[in-house]
Amino acid sequence: MNNKTSYISDLGDRNDYEPTPDKKTNINGMKLDFTLDKWQVEALEAEGNICICSGRQVGKSQIIAIKASEYMAHNAKKNVLIISVTEDQAEMMISKMILYLHDNYPKMIEKGLKRPTKGKIVLTNGSIVRSKAVGQYGLGILGMTVDVFIPDEAAYLPEAIWASATPMMLTTGGQTWLLSTPNAQEGYFYKAYTDPSMGFKTFHVNSEEVASQRPEPQRSIMIDYLKREKARMTDLQYAQQYLAQFLEEQSQLFPDSLISGCQDSERLPNINPNSDYYLGCDMARFGGDEITFEILEYNNGILYQRENEIHTKLYTTETTDKILALDREYNFKRIYIDDGGLGVAVFDNLLVEPQTKYKVEAINNASRAIDKDNRHKKLLKEDLYMNLKNLMEKGIIHLLNDTQIFTSLKSVILECNEVTKDVRIYGRYTHVAEGLIRAAWCIRNRGLNIYIC
Repeated sequence: MNNKTSYISDLGDRNDYEPTPDKKTNINGMKLDFTLDKWQVEALEAEGNICICSGRQVGKSQIIAIKASEYMAHNAKKNVLIISVTEDQAEMMISKMILYLHDNYPKMIEKGLKRPTKGKIVLTNGSIVRSKAVGQYGLGILGMTVDVFIPDEAAYLPEAIWASATPMMLTTGGQTWLLSTPNAQEGYFYKAYTDPSMGFKTFHVNSEEVASQRPEPQRSIMIDYLKREKARMTDLQYAQQYLAQFLEEQSQLFPDSLISGCQDSERLPNINPNSDYYLGCDMARFGGDEITFEILEYNNGILYQRENEIHTKLYTTETTDKILALDREYNFKRIYIDDGGLGVAVFDNLLVEPQTKYKVEAINNASRAIDKDNRHKKLLKEDLYMNLKNLMEKGIIHLLNDTQIFTSLKSVILECNEVTKDVRIYGRYTHVAEGLIRAAWCIRNRGLNIYIC
């Protein structure tokens, strides 16, 4: 029987968010330097399978890290597995567990050759937790046997991995602890949250409600941040990301099957002198730290993705140098830059470089004038994304078999407002997708009549 606990403001009691009173010893003498919300206490004490559907920044990863640590400390020779869409995300929960275990069970943490790593913690009672970034099909976890299975951001995992994941608990009768912000109304996480026959105790956690009950100054900080986000986002986008609502008006733009069907390209050791190469770049916004470089090869009417590079925390000069180095290697026909945010400096740098000044073109959906050389284009984001989707559906583009590419495309949401009829496209992990849609725009420059507006 599904036991659903709701914390939506108009359905639940606001007191459900009140933190526990003792800041240092919340439950059973646990040492914490923060307070637990009531919903976190309930999740911590819940038995069996649980499913946490929440808004962002409510502490869901933190409470699951504590729950997993307590489980390992009190149960010998148990195997806990954390999976996520990216390696960094999977390792983040391991880091939280190390800190908690260090404060509460320091003598239980193995040392020497068995000391903790970014991907594993071993305790003296024989219990082990591992973290893995799964591929598109979960092949990396085939054959594993676990007692507790923790898929982080479960709504964004490829659906194909569940066939490999669920048998891991066949012989142990293990538990599954799902946590995620919602995605589209489909997939394993959505079913676990909505279908009582799946057997999950479910929690719905609203970021606004959590913020309203936090102690100062965190309360004011969170509330002010949410106000800015509400002004920036559409109502539907905000409802998904912070009110944790599954919405009928939202759907996954690129279905899993479409993405997988296109991922049959490969990185080649040599550059084909008879092909044309194009570069699409998504630049970090102010305060962001991820920059992507997507390289497409055009040959006989077909596009092949040859490289996907993601870099973090590059200065604008370093980004410019990276693009120049790639151009020397590939001799790009065209370089498409997202010149919003910090990208404008990179674009300006490339525009004065003799090597790239006739190749670089700015493509964004911001309001900018088109100059006399047509070097700036104002395009709707929907045009760019639908061009890529059309290429994929027609089999004109072949993508690398890379999990980061799959994850980025899977996260892209198509929002259709039934009242205003407005359409909007956005997502959580779109940095790779944003580079791809720019590189794929080269098909328009070649004058091929395959695009549908």
